Amino acid sequence: MAEENKEQEEGKGGKKKLIIILALVLVLLGGGAAAYKFLVLDKAKEEEKKPNTEEIEKQVKDIENLGIMFEVGTFVVNLADKDADRYLKVTVVLELENEQVKQEVEKRLPQIKDAITTLLFTKTSKELKTIDGIENLKEEIIKRVNALLPLGGVKNVYFTDFVIQTA
Repeated sequence: MAEENKEQEEGKGGKKKLIIILALVLVLLGGGAAAYKFLVLDKAKEEEKKPNTEEIEKQVKDIENLGIMFEVGTFVVNLADKDADRYLKVTVVLELENEQVKQEVEKRLPQIKDAITTLLFTKTSKELKTIDGIENLKEEIIKRVNALLPLGGVKNVYFTDFVIQTA
């Protein structure tokens, strides 16, 4: 009988040791996972947040390569909406490559204004209420103006005023 009690106590002690060992393993795994998260993953996120030196260099070059700004003027036109009268007021600024292009733009300013006005008449308010629509309009203006210039030379278009008004 005494031997049976010792075996039962040893069995209980073995189970206690196993539970303690499993608890220690779980604690170590949890600690390892937490350390991995804080030391490795958080550093990776910090690295992603830091500005890329290549991107910074590109932005600096873009600023250095900034062209000549030429304000074409403010346009107020009826839009092509069929359901209601809507008007667009937009001020257009062209970014030009150099002084020679600026002189050419000044010579052909009435043609350029006509091309822009004609293009604006074809647009609907629905088209111009989206970022994609505005970007498409900029691209179309660049194409039309460059088609009028012998050497091209319009790099970008900026809208310094852009209002869609309903009647």
